[in-house]
Order: sequence, then C-alpha cells, then structure tokens
Amino acid sequence: MKLLTKEIERRFAQLGSQEDKGDQATVVCKFFTPDSGWTWWALEYNAEDREFFGLVQGHEIEFGYFSLEELETVTGPLGLRVERDLHWKERTIGEVRAALDSRVSP
Repeated sequence: MKLLTKEIERRFAQLGSQEDKGDQATVVCKFFTPDSGWTWWALEYNAEDREFFGLVQGHEIEFGYFSLEELETVTGPLGLRVERDLHWKERTIGEVRAALDSRVSP
C-alpha cells in the first residue's frame, strides 16, 4: 500500500501550516499498525523533508513529528507494516482528541 499518494500530498500543500488553527486544524490522513496500538494522525506534511506533524498514539498520546521513511519501514510485533486508513474522512484534530478522550477510536 502506498502511504502517501500525490492527491494526499496536494491536499497537505493546499492546507499549508495549521499551527494557528488549534482544535480546528484538519487531519488529512490516518496511519496505523494493524498489530499494535500505534496510530498517527497527520496534520501537516513537508515534502522536502518527507516529514509529517500530527498526533501520535503509542506509549503516550502526544503531538510530534514523524517521517514518511519511518512509517514505511516500521513493523508491529507480528511483522505487519503501517497502513493508511483507506476509509478515513477528514475531520478536525479536536474531533479526534474528543474521540480519544471518550475511548472511541476515531
């Protein structure tokens, strides 16, 4: 599976920096490991550095940077690769955080 398509990359370019949008920032795509509890919600993408910024759920839930290379190479405990949620519909980071707070998977 291709994690980042040209269409998704164009969408990130359209949105640009979202740092001033707070909870209204748009989550463009969601990545996850099917055999572990790790999930990445991407808000921004820098094509030059091939780096995302977004919310990461792993050992903790926190905002941070993660690279496309990292997502392409990491595997879960059963050896499964990171996947992009093909059914993801854009929503705000506030909606994602509210779902996480209520323990419902966004």
